[in-house]
Amino acid sequence: MPETALETVPETPPTLQAQLRDDNIRFVRVVWCDNGNQIRGKALHIDALTRQMEGGKAWGVGLSAAQQAIPVVADAVAPGSGLGPVGEVWLMPDWATLQRLPYAPGQARVMGNMVSDGQPWPWCSRQFLQRMVQRAADQGFTIKAAFEPEFYLLRQEGDRTLPADHTPFAVTLAMDRHQSVIMAIADALSAQGVAVEQYYPESGPGQQEISVRYTDALGAADQHIVYRETVKAVAHQHGLVASFVPKLFEAHAGSGCHLHVSLWQSDRPGLIQADQRNLMPDGHGQLSAVAQAFAAGLLHHLPALMAITTPSPNSYRRLRPHCWSGAYCAWGMDNREAALRVPSNLAPPSPTHLELKTVDGAANPYLALGSAIAAGLDGIAQGYPLPDPVQQDPGTLSEEERRDRGIALLPQSLAESLAALEQDPVLLDALGAPLAQTHLAVRRAELAAMAGMTLEAEVDLLLDRY
Repeated sequence: MPETALETVPETPPTLQAQLRDDNIRFVRVVWCDNGNQIRGKALHIDALTRQMEGGKAWGVGLSAAQQAIPVVADAVAPGSGLGPVGEVWLMPDWATLQRLPYAPGQARVMGNMVSDGQPWPWCSRQFLQRMVQRAADQGFTIKAAFEPEFYLLRQEGDRTLPADHTPFAVTLAMDRHQSVIMAIADALSAQGVAVEQYYPESGPGQQEISVRYTDALGAADQHIVYRETVKAVAHQHGLVASFVPKLFEAHAGSGCHLHVSLWQSDRPGLIQADQRNLMPDGHGQLSAVAQAFAAGLLHHLPALMAITTPSPNSYRRLRPHCWSGAYCAWGMDNREAALRVPSNLAPPSPTHLELKTVDGAANPYLALGSAIAAGLDGIAQGYPLPDPVQQDPGTLSEEERRDRGIALLPQSLAESLAALEQDPVLLDALGAPLAQTHLAVRRAELAAMAGMTLEAEVDLLLDRY
C-alpha cells in the first residue's frame, strides 16, 4: 500500500478496521458541506468505529437536521428554512473517499452522504450533485470538472491581518518567500490523491493559485473540499492564515474559484476513461454544437445561478467591470472579462472545456457544480442559441452597443441574484423544493445580517469561515 494513501473501498468492515489500525488512525472525520459552505465534520474514534461495524450492520453518524439551515453569520437556524430542532439524519461514510490526513497524524477523512429513514435526504448537497451527474448520464454525457481557487496567505500582526507579502503577479521572489508552505501544501494534496498541475503567485499581495487536474464531477467537488481543508491547515502550521474570502482588500484583487467543466461521451457501457471522447471541440478550433448549447444554458441561467455560485454579499464586491471577474453575461474565446471564457489550447484538440468565472470561495462546490450542470443540460434540451462571442472587454462598449448585442450586466448584489433564483423554475426543480427553500433561507439570513457592513467588518466575520 502507498505510504501516503489508504485503500479506497474495503472488502469487508474487518479489512477496513485493520487497515485503519495499521495506519495508526485513531479518529475518522465524517465530513459534509452545508448550505453556508462551511466544511463540517464529526470524528469517530477507531474503537467506536470497530464497535459500530461489528456484525456488518449499516451505521452512520447522527446529525441534527437543522445543521443544513445554519448560515455563516451565527450558529442559529435561518428563519424560513423549513428545518428546526426536530429531526435526525445520518451521515453515511462514502468509503471510496477515505484518506489519511497528512497534516493531522492519527486522523483520516471520509465524505458523508445524508440519509433519513434509509433514503437519501433531500437536503444533502452531495447527493444533489450525484443526481445531476446521473441526469447527464441519462442523456449520454459524462461531466468532468475542476475548481480553480485563488486564496490569500496572510499573517497576524497584533489584532491586524495583513498580506504575507507585497509582490505583484507571478514574480519568482514570491515563490521563494513562500516556498516552504507552498511545497507543503502541494505535497499534502498529492498525498491525498489530488493531482497538482500548476502554481503561481496571483496579482494580489500574498495571493496564490495552485491549480489541480480535472476529474469526474463528484470527484471534482470532493477534491475541492480536500483542497480547502488542506490549504488552511498547512498554512496554519506555517504560522499563516489562508483565506478564500472573495474580497479581502478594497484596493486589491478578489479571489475567484473558477469552474472548469467539459462534456464527454457516456453512451457506451463499460467505456474506459482512455477511450472516452471529449464532446467540446468541433474539430475546427470552435465549440461543437452540443457544447454551444450547454454554454448557452449557462448564460441563460447565470443571473439565478449566481445565487449559488457567488452566494455571499461579499461576493459582489469582487464582481465589478474591468476586474477580470466576469461582470457581464457574455462569453468569449480567451476573454477573461467575460463571465464564460472558452480557453484555447496550444495544440489540437481545442477548445476542450468551458471556464465559468462567476464562482468564488463562498460557494458550496456540490451545489455550484450540480446547478451548473442543470443549467447547461437545459440549454441542450431547449436548444438555446449561443450569442456571438465578445472578443473585447464588454465594459469598454457603450450601453447602446451592449444593449444591441444582448450583453447584460450581471446582478450586482446578492439580493438581485436571490430574486432571480426564486424565478428560475429549472434550477429550483433541479435542487428540489426542500433544498431550494433552505438554501434561499440561509443566504437571505446572511444578506440580512451583513446589511450595511463595511468591508472590514465582513472580513472579520468571514476570514475563518472561507
